[in-house]
Amino acid sequence: MTSSPDSILAPKPNNKEAGLAPLLLTVVELIRQLMEAQVIRRMDENLLTDEELDRAAESLRQLEEQIVNLCEIFDIDPADLNIDLGDIGTLLPKEGEYYPGEHSDNPSILELLDRLLHTGVVVEGSVDLGLAHLNLIHAKLRLMLTSQAIEPKARD
Repeated sequence: MTSSPDSILAPKPNNKEAGLAPLLLTVVELIRQLMEAQVIRRMDENLLTDEELDRAAESLRQLEEQIVNLCEIFDIDPADLNIDLGDIGTLLPKEGEYYPGEHSDNPSILELLDRLLHTGVVVEGSVDLGLAHLNLIHAKLRLMLTSQAIEPKARD
């Protein structure tokens, strides 16, 4: 069973006046859960002091509370923030189905992003834009995405 393109692009808000709120709240919830997964990973590896863990837990709790409050304001069911991406799966894991560091058979996008951040990835590319056989803009990109601290390299 595949989803229609409309169901893939946005959650279904109960309030048609909500506009971009469901999409923005979905992105914020994805980032919140991704940060929570990283906190759990660091907690499991004993990389956080008790004070750091308490601060992180309180911040995540407050952020979750704000998301729930905004869902109430815009008349959005918080369950609608988990977008079904059809054959790809869901954006967020279902409640209690994922613990950072454990692999599931059918991972959500959040789980894949968590694994990617934990492992790290480098994306490199370049783009040339131009017209009339003239290269007018050259863009180079090098992006390193990781949850690990990166030590700056000394310049030669």
